[in-house]
Amino acid sequence: MVSVLPSESAVGNNKLLEQTVVALRGKPGAVLTVLETLQKADPHNHLPRETLLAVARAMRLPLSQIYSVVSFYSFFNLKPQGEHTVTVCRGTACHTRGSRILLDTLRGTLDFVEMGEDEREHLVITTRDNRVTLRTVACFGQCAMAPVVDIDAVIYGQMNRQRVLTAVEKLAQQKGRHA
Repeated sequence: MVSVLPSESAVGNNKLLEQTVVALRGKPGAVLTVLETLQKADPHNHLPRETLLAVARAMRLPLSQIYSVVSFYSFFNLKPQGEHTVTVCRGTACHTRGSRILLDTLRGTLDFVEMGEDEREHLVITTRDNRVTLRTVACFGQCAMAPVVDIDAVIYGQMNRQRVLTAVEKLAQQKGRHA
């Protein structure tokens, strides 16, 4: 469910919204850039409902148009994200070389909020302490390095169970994004 509680994020920063909209008014891709800017300003790297409403009002666009952009592009988040992101490739090469084992290892090791089975193929879950968000992606295009895992925007190839556990242990020692 999308958060409807006020946040200290981009909506709380109406000045950022106004400045971004004014700077980009009439330019191609303005909606994408406004949304990306606001998501980056959010402490949990997401776009809460109130942010989407504020963008729609500020840009004089229907909320449905803003929502269609956010739901189309996978880099936009409607749910709060963890301080770190671990993305497991589920493409054919990665799958045949063990990405499912990596995914199951991570799900069994970290304390994630439960999710329905129907969400398993396009997984986005966050630990209860908001430290790690685990995602899946259809393909990174790095098939020669399969199985591939992206950890905080760094691609790791030829991952195995032990390497992914070691990487997650290192995350536990880090503070915040890009630490």
